[in-house]
Amino acid sequence: MRGVRRRAPREDGRSDAHWPRRRPLRTRLTLAASCAVAAVVVGMCAAAFLVIRHQLLHQLDLHLTQSARLDAQQYRREPLGVLQGECRYLAAPACAQMVPARPGDDPAKPYLLPVTRGTRQVAAGTHGPYHSEIRLAGHRARMLTTPLGEGRALQVAVRSDTVDEGVRQAAGLLAAVGAVGVVLAGVLGSWVSRTGLAPVSRLTAIAERIATTRDARHRIEMPPERAGRQDEITRLAASFNTMLGELEKSVTAQRRLVADASHELRTPLTALRTNAELLARSARLTDAQRERAAGALGRQLREVTLLVNDLIELAREEEPDPLVEEVRLSSVVAQAVQAARDHWPDVPFELCVDQDANTSTIAGVPARLSRLLSSLLDNAAKFSPPGRPVEVTLTRSGGRLDLAVRDHGPGIAEEDLPYVFDRFYRARSARALPGSGLGLAMARQIARAHHADLTVEHAPGRGALFRLRVPSPAGPEFSQSS
Repeated sequence: MRGVRRRAPREDGRSDAHWPRRRPLRTRLTLAASCAVAAVVVGMCAAAFLVIRHQLLHQLDLHLTQSARLDAQQYRREPLGVLQGECRYLAAPACAQMVPARPGDDPAKPYLLPVTRGTRQVAAGTHGPYHSEIRLAGHRARMLTTPLGEGRALQVAVRSDTVDEGVRQAAGLLAAVGAVGVVLAGVLGSWVSRTGLAPVSRLTAIAERIATTRDARHRIEMPPERAGRQDEITRLAASFNTMLGELEKSVTAQRRLVADASHELRTPLTALRTNAELLARSARLTDAQRERAAGALGRQLREVTLLVNDLIELAREEEPDPLVEEVRLSSVVAQAVQAARDHWPDVPFELCVDQDANTSTIAGVPARLSRLLSSLLDNAAKFSPPGRPVEVTLTRSGGRLDLAVRDHGPGIAEEDLPYVFDRFYRARSARALPGSGLGLAMARQIARAHHADLTVEHAPGRGALFRLRVPSPAGPEFSQSS
């Protein structure tokens, strides 16, 4: 279309229609609050102006009606024409004239107030009384035309410029009040946005500080007056503090895992290097020495391999392409017990499975469940005295399967009980035994991935009792997140 100029596109490729969305949240909130309050103030001033104008005109109309009633009583028998000669200058409180229905009955003297077709209709009784705005003697006036009877109409007019002056004064006063209200709305909007978004500003500052320093120990400090309140901003700040706490725990656990793994790997790697250097000088060794060094090197390689596999398994967030299926837990337990018997030939294992548990299934990954059970059985066998059995019991209770693994060893000391499932934690009595302290931590992680609960307690008499409670078919869907 010719004659229409298109607006050049912005250099950043964005249209001006999205300008408010690119403003900071505080600016948008200030504008929104200010515009809302300003709209209310302007609306109320406009409504007040209309009410004042209506009331002033209503009072003027009442005055006209009263004057018309008095003039009708006073001049009913007067001849047609102007009743008050002062109408030319509107000096009297009200001026009046009588008009006939037929133009032929008009007096010789001209009318001072305008006579229209509506005036004739009112005189003839075919039209009701009405008000009209006129201009007379250079002044604005308001006129009432009302029937007088006997084919005549009475017109009464009064000056309305005083009313107009009052309306103008009211308009000016309300405009000033509206302007002050708009300015005050802007100030209040800025205060509301600054006060309401103060916790958000602190949250943003802390988030930026954490992103810069990578230190999750920072927290949002809530003012005392907001500590007991549960509004949206307070809940957001509290949730953010909770998230920071969990993040700090995760970072601390990750650092501790790296430090502990480094510590645990240092000793076997040093031994591996020593034995490797020793075998490098095998020409100087006897056959017995060479055989012992090779055997030690093989054992240390297996220990390092197991330790690395445990670390990978423990640090893994989720199983890649997990094969989740309906698993009969009794079969997995039987296979794990048989493998433990082969690995610990000197330890008797007693397995007891009730009928309901034997036919029950769960949703899970068989390989990971086997790893969990082998960790529990190896731990029990490690502490079992010679000749004493490890008792494995699988029962069904309600909507879950309960697995109990009990040994008759020395048990777990009271001060060690809360830390049994921590990574790399080893009780004082277990530090001389083989192991890295990752088996039980990995067992609990696998249990949580299957929505199961793994606990430990003192066994009746002596020993440790591990309990695994797994949801049966009615339980929640398996999740790989730990």
